[in-house]
Amino acid sequence: MTNDSARTRRPALSPSRAGDFKQCPLLYRFRAVDRLPETPTKAQVRGTVVHSVLERLFTLPVSERDREHAHELLRPAWREIRDEQPELGELFGDETELADWLERAGGLLDSYFELEDPRRLDPESCELRVETELDSGVLLRGFVDRVDVAPTGEIRLVDYKTGAAPREVGEGKALFQMKFYALVLWRSRGELPRQLLLMYLADKQSLAYTPDEDELRRFERTLDAIWQAILRAGRTGDFRPNPSRLCDYCDHKPLCPAHGGTPPPYPGWPEPEPGTETLLDRTD
Repeated sequence: MTNDSARTRRPALSPSRAGDFKQCPLLYRFRAVDRLPETPTKAQVRGTVVHSVLERLFTLPVSERDREHAHELLRPAWREIRDEQPELGELFGDETELADWLERAGGLLDSYFELEDPRRLDPESCELRVETELDSGVLLRGFVDRVDVAPTGEIRLVDYKTGAAPREVGEGKALFQMKFYALVLWRSRGELPRQLLLMYLADKQSLAYTPDEDELRRFERTLDAIWQAILRAGRTGDFRPNPSRLCDYCDHKPLCPAHGGTPPPYPGWPEPEPGTETLLDRTD
């Protein structure tokens, strides 16, 4: 019997992997093809914990969706994530360091309550897995933090960011992600989201955006072009490095030929067996 965890997943495009390829094709290969492990940072784990708490918050009765209950969810959310990945416990030297880290995570939750009142909301879904195939054959997949549907039917996609609101370049990257999810929802449901909302908890700012059909059609062509470039690289194994200032933050810098390293042998483009189910893991 085949182990589910060992199945080859059908290659797909997510906002993160599209961003990786645009930033550095070799980074895409290391993450999506070689699937090399990376060491998570405290900030990344904090974001995961805060997202988990906000997801759980909306499972509570409306009257309990307050700051106190959110803070009560914080440590259990951390413990669950740590139990799944015991190595995360090594990020903290002692209990005091962990307590300080959890306190900062609690501050992000406090910021959330200054941006909106969850007692006035009834989301259709939280942490929604989305997947659709475009006419061109590109498979899109990912997770949406929250989907709100108004009584009149308008759809709003909400994404929580635990960092600060970005400058102009970073704002474009954030909107790329939201356009991606708007396109997936539109193509899978036939409904155009009315609004995309990014909530930046670190500095208590929100960025709202309203897409239109023509814009999403252009964006779809952009994703097609990115995917075709990925496939060309995948067939040949020619994923070239693109050195930048971001290299200093890359776990795979020692393997990069632009920095004197040697990548592992190219394993080939992943092709799943016909008829097997694809496995979906969180990439955003």
